[in-house]
Amino acid sequence: MSHQSPSRPQVSVPDFARFKAQGRRIVMTTAYDVPTARIADAAGVDAILVGDSLGNVCLGFDNTLPVTMEMMLHHLQAVARAHPRALLLADMPYLSYHIGVEDTLRNGGAFMRAGAQGVKLEGGSPRLAMVRALVGAEIPVLGHLGLTPQSIHAMGGYKVQAKDGHAACALLEDALRLQEAGCFGIVLEGIPAELAAKVTEAVEIPTIGIGAGPDCSGQVLVFHDLLGLMPGHTPKFVRKYLDGYTLMVEAMSSWANEIREGDFPGPAESYMLPEATRKLLNTWAPPELQAP
Repeated sequence: MSHQSPSRPQVSVPDFARFKAQGRRIVMTTAYDVPTARIADAAGVDAILVGDSLGNVCLGFDNTLPVTMEMMLHHLQAVARAHPRALLLADMPYLSYHIGVEDTLRNGGAFMRAGAQGVKLEGGSPRLAMVRALVGAEIPVLGHLGLTPQSIHAMGGYKVQAKDGHAACALLEDALRLQEAGCFGIVLEGIPAELAAKVTEAVEIPTIGIGAGPDCSGQVLVFHDLLGLMPGHTPKFVRKYLDGYTLMVEAMSSWANEIREGDFPGPAESYMLPEATRKLLNTWAPPELQAP
């Protein structure tokens, strides 16, 4: 059951085009289970992405490559049970759309049956056939260019992409090709702000930035990053809106201390007997047990 007000309309794929036409910035974040989906939806985001970033923030992998379709479906189904008003999208994981059109359609269809309203896949020109096949099967597709985490080894790590003229022009061309193939939007990750602004101007569909400057049609951040739930290094493009890790550790430490000091649980957290039962128990004595 959604915690959203019934007056908030369900966001749909066509709304993305309308938002860009109106100059309305699109807000997207990730979610991986019912609690994160409910929090994101209650905050009024426009889109929730069940990202393959779950490999990093939920499963402890160093990158997204080990994430499988089974893992993605498990988390997507959980998020779908929150019935968000936000548009619900799912990342197609590594090798779920690289081998051939048949595999791509099968995996994309599995996401739609599990509750997604569209899928996201990484890459430009090499993925056009997959995009066209998905769109032809009525599966909306969100593209993803720039720093594509599934290409981490080919790119030599998490580095800003398309900084030289040739690469910048190639990315612009890929954006136009993804639009022509039927994508309803494109995530631009880890590219110079000026290039992201140029792409946003060049295409009719909206762009969603992450580490791509302020001029995209919208922005996306990983749930755990913007709420400060992951200790350690924070990427340059992340702005923390809460030190969630520290606050949660402090809260749990307080609970642990109250247990050790005998302050938890107290009367407020305890169930009490009816008076008649209490009196009966006070008169109870153990029976004499006969030896077997």
